[in-house]
Amino acid sequence: MAMRPQIGIFGRRNTGKSSLVNVLSGQDVSIVSEVPGTTTDPIRKIMEIHGLGPVVLIDTAGMDDEGLLGEKRVLRSREVILQVDLAILIFTGNFLGVYEKNLIKDFRLQEVPFFLLHNMSDKVPLDPEIETEIIRDIKAEVLDFSCKEPEKLERLIAMISGNLESSPFKTLPMLEGLVRENDQVVLVCPIDSQAPEGRLILPQVQVIREVLDRRAVAVVLQETQVQNYFRHIGKEEGQHPVLVVTDSQLFGRVEQMIPPDQLLTGFSILLARTKGDFNAYMEGTQAIDRLKDGDRILLMESCSHHSTCEDIGRVKLPRMLKKYTGKELVCEMISGLDTPKRSLKDYALVIQCGGCMITHKQVLSRIREVRKAGVPVSNYGMAIAYSQGVFHRAIEPFKSITPVIRKCCTP
Repeated sequence: MAMRPQIGIFGRRNTGKSSLVNVLSGQDVSIVSEVPGTTTDPIRKIMEIHGLGPVVLIDTAGMDDEGLLGEKRVLRSREVILQVDLAILIFTGNFLGVYEKNLIKDFRLQEVPFFLLHNMSDKVPLDPEIETEIIRDIKAEVLDFSCKEPEKLERLIAMISGNLESSPFKTLPMLEGLVRENDQVVLVCPIDSQAPEGRLILPQVQVIREVLDRRAVAVVLQETQVQNYFRHIGKEEGQHPVLVVTDSQLFGRVEQMIPPDQLLTGFSILLARTKGDFNAYMEGTQAIDRLKDGDRILLMESCSHHSTCEDIGRVKLPRMLKKYTGKELVCEMISGLDTPKRSLKDYALVIQCGGCMITHKQVLSRIREVRKAGVPVSNYGMAIAYSQGVFHRAIEPFKSITPVIRKCCTP
């Protein structure tokens, strides 16, 4: 669900947020009531939008909720802003007050595309002067709408599509500028204790799919087959791979098995390019050399799974970092979209996973908060490559296409 575009619906209580979700989805997903505060925790619903595919609608609690419980609901709603690719701000009765203005500030602070929806127009239509003020002063689109007038639904969907299409958070293809039609790409996919039973891990699947989409040739191997491939099979086929992509944990071993001039990178680094801030990662990774005894490192994993003794984020990466630096480091982990209990300023380094299970926007929101705290940020694949002494080789494929690597967020 997290990889689909996320659309958050925000506003005061009883402005028709839940009704809008139900109308858009064509189902009674959210409970509709005249009692203020009916919606508590954010409610998510997947729906298909023509031309965009599946999206996730998020119905949030009213931003004017009251009391101790209401404050917690509002906090949960504000957290949704960090996760969405598009926000729809609902207001009624031609009134835009402090709650709406604060939401607009939050949207802009988090660089979330948004538009306004004046709901319940069957009771009170949108005042043309208010519409002009919104367009002129807020510089946002506004739609006069009523959930009881389905003929306006097509225009609403067009506005959603337009704002998602123009979103600055659209991802860059992982292999853009690296792989062309008929190129051969060798993918080293280990089957170990961390590999899901009967399946490949998602980053491997995503890269294989993109290779095929580019009408290139994917050669999928385990690490035990790499040396033999380059010695015999590759020569027999007479085709030199344009790129070798390996599981990050195998960087050191795979580097020794392939020709010194062969371009090499990792699945997690490809994901860092398409879902994170590649330049911030490259800069932050080099902070590993500045780590001292007692420094805290925060590892941010974007999925939740049962950990094992070979878990990369909880076990292997901390071990690699301690071995490389020779320092006594304190490594802490958070999973999913959780936030750390400590202040980010307490950490000497933050390392984000590839982010295969969350959206580009969600990764960027995390990175932005880390950089605001003045803390260097790295990526799992880059940190592993650095610890194994192959960092510069792992980012070598991208140096010739530097203009394509966008700096996606600023501190």
